[in-house]
Amino acid sequence: MKLKQLESYLQNVENFDEPKIEFEQYPTTPHLASRIIYTAENVFQDIQGKTIADLGCGCGMLTIASLLMEADFVTGIDIDKDAIEILQNNLDEYEISESAEIICANLSKSSSKKELLLDTNLLDKMHKKFDTVVMNPPFGTKPGNAGIDMLFLEAAVYLSKGAIYSLHKSSTRDYIIKTCKKWGYSCEVLAQLKFDIPKMYNFHKKNSVDINVDLIPN
Repeated sequence: MKLKQLESYLQNVENFDEPKIEFEQYPTTPHLASRIIYTAENVFQDIQGKTIADLGCGCGMLTIASLLMEADFVTGIDIDKDAIEILQNNLDEYEISESAEIICANLSKSSSKKELLLDTNLLDKMHKKFDTVVMNPPFGTKPGNAGIDMLFLEAAVYLSKGAIYSLHKSSTRDYIIKTCKKWGYSCEVLAQLKFDIPKMYNFHKKNSVDINVDLIPN
């Protein structure tokens, strides 16, 4: 499938009705999702015929993009039941629900806002089960969410036996690369992209804001 065709197909993915700021729910655009998944497949052959995990899957933009790019099976994990309901509707509309499993779960086992710890008990049955993990995790910029981006990355490392494709704020680039090296993983910035955040919440003053993000494969 060509890039423009994939992006066109993704235009019909339904997004959040009422996004929740506590989960930092900012939808991945068809433009970004198509480029992430197209690159993962056409440059690295990490999508077609592969088992995929989509962490913080939300309404399923990356899940559906992966399935359209002929992933064998996608497992999505998200904490928000409302987002999962929209995702299920999206899968039904695209007639690809038989190739996906959606799990409602919290990746963290800690109730403390000061310390986020990976819930390995939750993820043990899926340890190193997936060929590829894709995700657009929360940036961790809201009160109480500090470090959640790294929790997602830790979960991805725990689940993937192959590649990881993740979006992170460009300002955190050096820290992420350094941390991945400590974990024994190599990573690089595949592309610096513009993440368009529309006016979604009451505190937003502008109609839209572009945030520099890195696509980091591990």
